[in-house]
Amino acid sequence: MDKSPAGGATEASPAEPQEAGRRAFGRLLPAVPAVLVLGVLFLGSMVFMLVFSFGRTVDFSFVADWSLDNYARFFTGGSVEVGPVVVSTYVWSFGKTLVMGFLVMAACLALALPFTYYLVRYVSRRWQRITLLAVIIPFWTSYLLRVYAWQSILGETGALNQLLQGLGLIEEPSRLFVYNDTGVFIVLVYVYFPFAALALYASLDRFDFSQFQAAQDLGARPDQAFRHVLLPQIRPGLITASIFVLVPIIGEFLTPQLVGGAQGLLIGNLVVNFLRGAQIAEGAALAIIIAAFVTAVLVIFRRHLQVEDVVARG
Repeated sequence: MDKSPAGGATEASPAEPQEAGRRAFGRLLPAVPAVLVLGVLFLGSMVFMLVFSFGRTVDFSFVADWSLDNYARFFTGGSVEVGPVVVSTYVWSFGKTLVMGFLVMAACLALALPFTYYLVRYVSRRWQRITLLAVIIPFWTSYLLRVYAWQSILGETGALNQLLQGLGLIEEPSRLFVYNDTGVFIVLVYVYFPFAALALYASLDRFDFSQFQAAQDLGARPDQAFRHVLLPQIRPGLITASIFVLVPIIGEFLTPQLVGGAQGLLIGNLVVNFLRGAQIAEGAALAIIIAAFVTAVLVIFRRHLQVEDVVARG
């Protein structure tokens, strides 16, 4: 006798859910090593920093007293006069870091957008690959080596000063481009320009430029077609490029230290100074504040600007 339910439907075998679970586990298995590495090296260190941030340092030793004093010091430690307003040294350094980050981000986008636009639209595929290779070649060398190279270019006896003196534009070496915020800005734009260029190239390479012709056939000027047709469609690339540039700069400390000197220090240098001075609790609190801000920036980009998942877009 047929014991199947009415309508000819068959009951699922008890083994089928188990088999589906095994298949799901098999698909997730390749990601386990990466998840473990992320958990140990990133999340684990963040937990340690969070715990240390609630303590204090006494005679180069950590004492856990679960206090918020280190976080309060961010808003009250030291004082800097900014016009008529007096703010904490740490708040001023953090604000300066954000200003530097947004300026570098804007400069990188302003340089990378016309560069990648011309590359995608008017350069053959073969020369596109060659040009992109030239853009990423600096990644093959040490970051420290590249910064030292710029230090020798912008320094008082560097190539830039020698060129300006040779042209008769200056009579003696200038420190206009080194050991200040100007030098830090120049080097950071150089360092992070490839990130912006690669992110924008990935978006522009998928754009159908025949839409420009269609927009102009409908009466749009070239600038209107650029603003209303191109920019909305490459918005994920613009936001991705912004993240790739802005977020690392918030934690930058090497370039400001080597090129900026005492005048070009950013918030990351304060964290390093705390840790070098064995003030682990204070440095940990400052690092947690920076990490919280970066997380908030990423959440804003992801939710409010509706950034499409780069992996899902292929």
